[in-house]
Amino acid sequence: MKVPFSWLKDYVDIDISAEELQEKLFSCGFEVEELIYVGKEIDRCVVGLIKSVEKHPDADKLKICRIDCGEYGEDIQIVTGADNVAAGDLVPVALDGSSLHGGVKIKKGKLRGVESCGMLCSGEELGITDDYYPGAEVNGILILQEDIPVGTDIKEVVGIDDYIFDISVTANRPDCQSVYGIAREVAAVLKKPLKPVELTYDVETFATSGRVMVEVAAPDLCPRYIAHYVRDLKIESSPLWMKRRLALCGLHSINNVVDITNFVLWELGQPMHAFDLSHVTGSKIVVRRAATGEKIVTLDEKEFELTPDNLVISDGVKPVALAGIMGGLNSGISDDTAEVLFECAKFLRDNVRRTSRALGQKSDSSARYEKGVDAYTTGIAINRALNLIQTLGCGKIACDRYDIEASHPEPLTIHTKLSKICAVLGIEVPKKEIVDILTRLNFNVRCQGDDADVTSPAYREDIEDYPDLAEEVIRMYGYEHIESTFLKNASVTDGGYSDGQKRELRVKNLLRTQGYSETVNYSFISPKDYAMLKISEQTQRAIKIKNPIGEDMSLMRTTLAPSLVNTVVRNLRRGNTAGRLFELASVYRAESLPLTEMAKEDKTLCTAVFGEKETFFTAKGVFELIASEFGLKFDYAPADIAYLHPGKSAEILVNGKAVGYLGELAPDVAESLVVETNVYVGELDYAALSELLGGAIKYKQLPKFPEVQRDLALVAEEKLTCAEIEKVIFEASKYVTAVKLFDVYRGAQVGEGKKSMAFSLTLTPADKAIKPEDADAQIKRILRALSEKLSVELR
Repeated sequence: MKVPFSWLKDYVDIDISAEELQEKLFSCGFEVEELIYVGKEIDRCVVGLIKSVEKHPDADKLKICRIDCGEYGEDIQIVTGADNVAAGDLVPVALDGSSLHGGVKIKKGKLRGVESCGMLCSGEELGITDDYYPGAEVNGILILQEDIPVGTDIKEVVGIDDYIFDISVTANRPDCQSVYGIAREVAAVLKKPLKPVELTYDVETFATSGRVMVEVAAPDLCPRYIAHYVRDLKIESSPLWMKRRLALCGLHSINNVVDITNFVLWELGQPMHAFDLSHVTGSKIVVRRAATGEKIVTLDEKEFELTPDNLVISDGVKPVALAGIMGGLNSGISDDTAEVLFECAKFLRDNVRRTSRALGQKSDSSARYEKGVDAYTTGIAINRALNLIQTLGCGKIACDRYDIEASHPEPLTIHTKLSKICAVLGIEVPKKEIVDILTRLNFNVRCQGDDADVTSPAYREDIEDYPDLAEEVIRMYGYEHIESTFLKNASVTDGGYSDGQKRELRVKNLLRTQGYSETVNYSFISPKDYAMLKISEQTQRAIKIKNPIGEDMSLMRTTLAPSLVNTVVRNLRRGNTAGRLFELASVYRAESLPLTEMAKEDKTLCTAVFGEKETFFTAKGVFELIASEFGLKFDYAPADIAYLHPGKSAEILVNGKAVGYLGELAPDVAESLVVETNVYVGELDYAALSELLGGAIKYKQLPKFPEVQRDLALVAEEKLTCAEIEKVIFEASKYVTAVKLFDVYRGAQVGEGKKSMAFSLTLTPADKAIKPEDADAQIKRILRALSEKLSVELR
């Protein structure tokens, strides 16, 4: 919310700078998101008096002006092309070395051979409109219409020598979503008196009830509704002081009546509307629920179809306003408006919020109603609007009004003890200080010893009990007074990671050492992502979200692969041609659909490598490293996975149980994604492995005797896998501790349908050294087992 510094000064005698006030507001709980100096771009621009105007000797459209700028120079020569200046005019003059709106710098120079020591300015060059100064929007130089001393800083003249506090008002402080609400806080924190808002006005003899009938048919959604009749209106431009105030808040002046409603909205935080009674059918206003299918066109010319959940203001036939959000197009103020009904109401904030979201319609009014508008301010605001009608002399005010209240809540009185307030804060605040703070905040405090009766102001509907009073006290007393202490029954606990968290960090750090970067993706996924990987059946098994952000986030993911593949594709399209990625996160699976019980949430580890240098074995290497790190042994078997290459994919097994898979992205999937490099994807059921990962790793003593290395070149059927051969080798000899494939050959020398596989075997002795003849005997056993079980022969 934007609050002009000058407007605050109307109600509080502020004797500190805007920067100091910003710090004060921070200290009492208000976040000033930005402090804006309105005229920050304008520098060395002053009021000048044109003494003479002469024609340029070499340019018909240029003029040479002699200008008196007071202390900045009494005879400054400036060349201009404007045709609306004459001797005797007061104009804004940008001097040599000045800056203007948009960062434009002005330097002394020559125009068609004649020296020009500055520039005459238009309103556009000062960054202002007619709302700041009359004539600012003319096509030419801004002619100042007042008797202003020459040399005066132009920012003071046009009203931009001001600061704007952009304040973030939290949802629990709706009483501060106005200039006067912030002024109350400023007065309290500066210990200054708060000037009251002018609310007096004179009335005529005619009555509101004699012109229009008002009824509230939905009191549960409209606790208070006030309507006051004004006639004999003169619709004209608002005075400059009002235009400037609205302009500083980002509002454009329309006419005096509309500006009054906007002025009250910003000053007091109370939305208002003025109904042109010539457009109100049947001289009747009814606050009611909309009928099913009923339609309204709002002031911004948008049409909405309504339901009974929406509250409307209706005349005798049709809706004329969307309650709490915006008036209807048929109720706006025009130049011919002669009589209006001012509306001021408290609408139920939940209903305004739901209607605003359902219709996608927001306004300054709905923003305030959604946080809450109190019934007390409603009565103050209508009086302020009528006071402004009289101040501007633009209408005659009826002698009565409709003031319909569903209930009349009394101000809340809290019976408490001052010691309880201090107990909440954990410090001792002097009794006198507590009473003084609450009194400055307009609480009525009556004390007897430690007992206190505290009555909250009528506009503070957020106050419920003594903890709220403690909050009010500490934000004014100062948070710096709070000391760190333990609660009475508190004890120090040792922090740290759980065993499961330590294992996760260990796995992540292991992956990082191999050049992998961690990714974090949404747990939501699109049906299109499953279709992308040709696993559409997963869509049927996935949990559907009832209120998704969009179709692209409508399912809970059952696998991490689509998210990581999308991340790879995104990187490739942005020029990252190689990389290694992983994600360790949860997947969600329902035991049955439709979902009748809690879904199963399991951790899964997914990896993806891509780039010209990546192969199946570089992708497999990190899984082998994980197995080695945690003392596991992974076995591999051919896999049949829709989105992986049928000849370059494998299932990962532990003790015969499938725990994951690994493989190259299938060619047709890669083609559909326009991926032209190698991409390998692997996924491990981390939840299934977690118990194994948590087991104690058993270490063996290093052998006392030297190990023996032997190489075998074997001829095997093409269909045999490396894992099958390795398994037989390990089973055939208890001395074999490592088997490594280091070469594969296919060709005429080994025969069609066969392949040559070269293995390096490590034989580790147990209790005595392995002699050459012992090693030979072990190799013979291995070869015999390979021949009998797999028909594998020595090459």
